[in-house]
Amino acid sequence: MPLNDEYDGFPAALKLLIAGGFGVGKTTFVGTISEIEPLHTEELLTTASVGTDRLTGVEGKSTTTVAMDFGRITISKDHVLYLFGTPGQERFWFMWDELSSGAMGAVVLADTRRLEDCFPAVDFFESRGIGFLVAVNEFDKTCRYESDDLRSALDLKPDTPIVLCDARDQRSVTGVLISLMQHLLALQACR
Repeated sequence: MPLNDEYDGFPAALKLLIAGGFGVGKTTFVGTISEIEPLHTEELLTTASVGTDRLTGVEGKSTTTVAMDFGRITISKDHVLYLFGTPGQERFWFMWDELSSGAMGAVVLADTRRLEDCFPAVDFFESRGIGFLVAVNEFDKTCRYESDDLRSALDLKPDTPIVLCDARDQRSVTGVLISLMQHLLALQACR
């Protein structure tokens, strides 16, 4: 979404969301690619979250994002990407409406060990008409599935891209963002 209609020396700001379930790698994704020190709103998990936050598959996780992650990537003097990582737990989903305001598109990170945790993000973006792709974060020692099987399990539309990634690897994260931008441009061309 451009800051201004005519170029006056300020770059056009393009806002992207990084969403998905708790512990899927959103904070890592934003931190891996950001050219600035990313803003993280992580707090320690406490006993107050027992019974509220589901730690299945991420038992070793000790922190949680309570508001957002924020990073920036300068594409050119005319374009800057702003990345907003959403909180993953249901108790913080009220933040998604605010974070999605003005968003150009989104990456939904998925973990095949807990695929159902990305259903809310897929539903959120589909219901708001925000273009997105699904990026399967390939954690060590996880099962690998064919794209068609993942598409079926997530009940995705045929034109929603599915890509593989490693949120710890800058080249992989860059590839995901390039795929997202290509998808968003293709959607725009169809309108």
